[in-house]
This record gives sequence, C-alpha cells and structure tokens, in this order.
Amino acid sequence: MTTATTQRVFETAADLLAAIQPATGGREIFDPATGELVGRAPEHTAADLEAAVNAAREAQPGWAALGHEERSAYLNRAADAVEASAEALAELLSREQGKPLNGPNARFEVGACAAWLRATASFELEPEVLVDDDGGRAELHYRPLGVVGAIGPWNWPMMIGVWQLAPALRMGNTVVMKPSSSTPLSVLALVHALNTALPDGVLHVFSGDRTVGNLLVEHPGIAKIMFTGSTAAGKAIIRNSADTVKRLTMELGGNDAGIVLPDADPRAIAQDLFWGAFINTGQTCAALKRLYVHEDIYEDVVTALTETAKAMPMGIGLDENNVLGPLQNKNQFDIVANLVQAAKDSGARIVLGGNPEEGQPGYFYPTTLIADINNDNPLVAEEQFGPALPIVKYSSVDEAIHMANALEVGLGASVWSSDKDKAREVAARIQAGTVWINKHGAVDPRIPFGGAKQSGYGLEFGVEGLKHLGQPHVISY
Repeated sequence: MTTATTQRVFETAADLLAAIQPATGGREIFDPATGELVGRAPEHTAADLEAAVNAAREAQPGWAALGHEERSAYLNRAADAVEASAEALAELLSREQGKPLNGPNARFEVGACAAWLRATASFELEPEVLVDDDGGRAELHYRPLGVVGAIGPWNWPMMIGVWQLAPALRMGNTVVMKPSSSTPLSVLALVHALNTALPDGVLHVFSGDRTVGNLLVEHPGIAKIMFTGSTAAGKAIIRNSADTVKRLTMELGGNDAGIVLPDADPRAIAQDLFWGAFINTGQTCAALKRLYVHEDIYEDVVTALTETAKAMPMGIGLDENNVLGPLQNKNQFDIVANLVQAAKDSGARIVLGGNPEEGQPGYFYPTTLIADINNDNPLVAEEQFGPALPIVKYSSVDEAIHMANALEVGLGASVWSSDKDKAREVAARIQAGTVWINKHGAVDPRIPFGGAKQSGYGLEFGVEGLKHLGQPHVISY
C-alpha cells in the first residue's frame, strides 16, 4: 500500500484551513468565544459518502493483509504526524471548539491523540486457546469487520475521533468518519494530518448534517458504527442501523455522581473535585455532574470548592492565561442557563456564579456552584453538560448510593474518602461503567471504558476495546 501524501508540518491553523477548506462555498464556522469566522467546512453529499465508503471497502483487504505489526507501525507514524503539527491543531481546535490552549484543554487534547495512537499500537492481541486437551483444541481469533463508521461529538472532537479510528485501523478495518456539524474543521484537519502518514484509502472523513450522518448509519457497506453523543441520538442510531444488523459501540450520555464520604479531607480533594466536574468547562460525558456530600463536612466541601473555582480564569481560548472557555454553542448555553434558573426558582443557594454577563460576545457561562438543592431538581436529574455543579447534602451512605443509582444512566461515578477500603465498598454498589476513587473521569488507554444502563454499551480502550472492533472467529479441531 502507498502513503497518500508526503508527511508535512503544518505551522499554523491557517495552514491547516488552507488544506481542508473548499475552494468556494461551504458552511461558515464561528468561534464560540468571539463570534469571529474560523473557516468554512465542506458540505458533503450522499454521493461523497458513497465514494468514501466504496474507497474504504476497496482499501480494506490490503490494509488487513498487512498484519498487526505493520498496521501498528503506521499508527506510530500517524502519531508522529500529529505531534509534528500539534500547535497548529491545538490553535484550530481552540478557535472552533472554544476550549483554551492551556490546562486540560486544546494542547492536552492534541497530545492525547498522539498518546492514544501509540498506546493502541502497543497492545498485543494473540489468539486465545479455549480448549486444548485429548478432545481437541479450540482457538478464538479476531478478524477485521470491514468498514467502520465513526460518528463523533463536538466536545472532544479530535481526541474522541482518535479513540474511534485508532483501534478500528489497528484491527484491520478501514474507517469513514462523520464529525459533529458544530466542530467539523478540527476533525477534517486531524484526518488530513493523519493521512500524510497513513496508506491511501484507509481513513476518510466527510462533513455534513444529520441527514448525511443517517446515510452512514443505514449504509449496507458499513459493518460497524462507533458513536459518542447523547442517549437520544444513540437510540436513533440503534433504530436506523437495525435493518443492516450493524455492530455498535455506543458511548452515550451520562450524569455522573460523586459521593464524598464523611472521612474525606475537603481541602485535599477540592482541586480534583473541581477538575472532575469542570474539565472542558463541564462539557465532558464522564464529568462529575452531581456531587453528594455528607452533612458532617458539607459546608467545608462547599467552601473549599468555591475557593478553588474562584482561582480558575475563564475567557478566550487563545489567551494563554485562561483554563476555562465558553460553551461550544448557543443551544448548550441555553440548556445550562435554563437549568440554573430552575435551581434558583426552587430556592437553591447559588454559592458562585449563576449570572452570565449580557451583551458580551461568546457563549460564556460563569463557573457556578449550587448548594442546598433537592435531588429531584432538574439541575440534578438532567445532564447539564456545562459549568454548573449541584451539591446535594446526604445523611447516610445508603441514602447517597440510592440517589446516585436512581437515574437511568451510568457512565461513570466516583467515591471520595481517606479510607480506600471503605471507598471500594461503596464503589462496588454504584451502577456505572467505571467508578473512580479520589478522582473522576481519569480515562486511560489501557483500561476498558463503557457505560451502564442507558449510557450505552460496548467497550473502548485496551485489548478489550480492540476485540470490540473485530469479528470473533473460533477455529476448533
């Protein structure tokens, strides 16, 4: 197989935009922090999608024939390509998505893309011997599925895109990607950089609205869909994929609970609690979105969190001083504003924030902490996906666990305690795909990740994630 182009370094976001924008036309994309034009995204059609799927199907057998070792070498070269243009990618990401360059944001996300590519290349997946005795031998192998369709979100568009494409490619599949219509430029630029290191035809991206995305889901030439997004959108994909019996990995909405046990040290955990909730300005599926604190230390936790939050600057992403940015779009801003208003109307205590400035450019919602709020308040019961954290008081651990498990979602959760044995006991009772202790949202490429209940199904990351991108194939003799 031949590499599509010569690997090159993109020095600035303008260089990337010049490579991916259509010569004329396209849909305008604006900076959510300033309202300024970032660039123009191509508006691909059903015919473009058909061409991408056909090219991916044509390239797939040759890509699969390379074997794990050579495909892993290509993934490492792709990581090199990301690192070579890292600053330009981070600049474009900051301008389109809104997240600041610094903190766990744009530069962090681009670095995670390279790290995930390298980690995925390093995993070993050998055939599993199931039976080997006098009666015979049986082995479990994993074969490529074919073409994988990857549909990504707008909150971590580059990183989650790599979470999808890296294991799919490693397992011998080819990939057709559909980025969110809110952040297409970031993914188009990422794929352009990757394709300077990958063989021609194995990775494709098309930009379009939900209608074109549905065509990808329904396409008979797509063997599997990987989707990260809301539970409502995930349900639609499940329905629309049924006629072709596609394999699915669905990482859907979460409303992650955190339980602070009475023996926790409020000041020791305050910063980790803050970033667990407010990473990417709260726009993260597995962020801490409702915090349950024992009554004995409730006010101390509220005070420590408030002091921490006040020290975190929010503003335009290209300003090197900021670590929090705007909400990515007007719809999400309105969701957060309406939920906080409902909390105010209910009599909850606004400890910090809650009053966005009017007449200012950008979708900035201030860092907001809400105390003395009931568990059935909409801000607690619904996923806010923004910088507003409700803090609920509880009296017994059983009560906290009951409240944490009451919703029909279960992506992640966390337990905070000075006694890890106690924390593990509580963690074992929480209904979530992952429960962290004294941290929240700390994903690792080696550790499988997936949701419980209506937060989805299927696993990503590690060897188990690779298996979900393969067709199990038993050979028995």
